[in-house]
Amino acid sequence: MAADPPTVLQVLPALDSGGVERGTLEVAEAVVRAGWRALVASAGGRLVPELEALGGRHVTLPLRAKDPLTLWRNAGRLADLIRRERVAIVHARSRAPAWSARLAARRTGARWVTTWHGVYREGFPGKRLYNAVMASGERVIAISRFVADHLLSRHGTDPARVRIIPRGVDPRRFDPEGVSPERVAAMRAVWGVAPDTPVVLLPGRLSRWKGQQVLIEALARMGRRDAVAVLAGDAGGSGGHALHLVRLAHKHGVSDRVRFAGHVADMPAACLAAEVVVNASIEPEAFGRVVIEAQAMARPVVATAHGGAAETVEHEATGLLVPPNDPAALARALDRLLACPAEARAALGARARDAVLARYTTERMTEATLAVYRELLEQTGTE
Repeated sequence: MAADPPTVLQVLPALDSGGVERGTLEVAEAVVRAGWRALVASAGGRLVPELEALGGRHVTLPLRAKDPLTLWRNAGRLADLIRRERVAIVHARSRAPAWSARLAARRTGARWVTTWHGVYREGFPGKRLYNAVMASGERVIAISRFVADHLLSRHGTDPARVRIIPRGVDPRRFDPEGVSPERVAAMRAVWGVAPDTPVVLLPGRLSRWKGQQVLIEALARMGRRDAVAVLAGDAGGSGGHALHLVRLAHKHGVSDRVRFAGHVADMPAACLAAEVVVNASIEPEAFGRVVIEAQAMARPVVATAHGGAAETVEHEATGLLVPPNDPAALARALDRLLACPAEARAALGARARDAVLARYTTERMTEATLAVYRELLEQTGTE
């Protein structure tokens, strides 16, 4: 009698928008494609219907909560789910749900995997201990060499448990040939940008560390006075920062050249609607998925030279790197790219796309993740 297919449970706070959430869906799709069962537990969100369309199943639990009582109760809820669904592997992608999931995995004997998605701050007492749950997996997936080095140096993680699996981009979705001129024109129309106006796009949630303020200050310093900066991202809980950005643009006299686009669902079209895409994070990104998305769309990228972006952008070959929190350097890089002939920008973008297709695809990422699952299942003889 054939054994039941393995069941993989991924846990995260919610399933709205963002790189962690998108990666969760991509792994769930790969799990289903492998003939396994894919479960995701979260507080829900706009991506739940997409998960279910891919063949995964969502279980709604209050996993956004961080208070100890709810964390304890969530451990019981997850343990019940693991037993009921015969979950073989629990894969945590965020700290608060990871504390509950680790306890549930220990209670049930499920194998335990974590993905370290960010370089978490340690400014408050006890914060390093709180963060350490993400280094506790039987296998700890680091999404960049930068993250792996952080794990080894700050948490003393056994290198034998660490697997470096960079994030991936889906070349089926991020394909310049797959986006019609009408989609691009519609995007620029929504932004209120004329067809001949150069656009500099910065995708990312509105927050200080994402560096929108650096781009606004760079815009004011640029020699190219007709360029428009589009900030594509939700304000989330940072409404005060969004107001700060509005005031900063007014202070520098560039209010008419800054667009607050909010959440943009069609990122492939958004990338093609821009001449240049910017990553201006003032603190190191663990990876920086928007960089490889723009590169997959053959768009020139200017990124800050730290964190994951320093691994995905080869300076002068597949993009430009600038020092973090340096508006003058960013302005010079943007002026340089916008002054280039369109053919030169296209050649730079083509090299960037080739690099992404060689190293940073969703298929490579999901195959490596499934290899981690198989490694653990083989140890228990359950595959």
